Amino acid sequence: MYSDKLIEHFRNPKNMGRMENPDGVGKAGNPVCGDVMYLYIKVKDNKIDDIKFETFGCAAAIGTSSMITEMARGKTLEEAMKISKQDVEGELGGLPPIKRHCSNLAADTLRKAIEDYLSKKKK
Repeated sequence: MYSDKLIEHFRNPKNMGRMENPDGVGKAGNPVCGDVMYLYIKVKDNKIDDIKFETFGCAAAIGTSSMITEMARGKTLEEAMKISKQDVEGELGGLPPIKRHCSNLAADTLRKAIEDYLSKKKK
């Protein structure tokens, strides 16, 4: 059902936890399944310098959250904004059709964190 890579990210999530004084925060949820994701970012020189997540949900939700933090760290904001649900799913070796919404949630939450940072920067 789940790839070995997804199971690894679920059992040993990377970058999990709340971040103190983040530069941007993204939150997204799926009312159908109840998953809720938070992503926290620190930005330095237009790059994601640090990233953490808190996710309340299933193994796929936790695994995709962990994966997207690994994919986004060190990327410019523009590069990170382009990470798609297909990119996340591909990095994890696929997801069951019923769990594909989790990769979408991860990509959406990252975009929301970046948008939050950019909106604060403009003020």
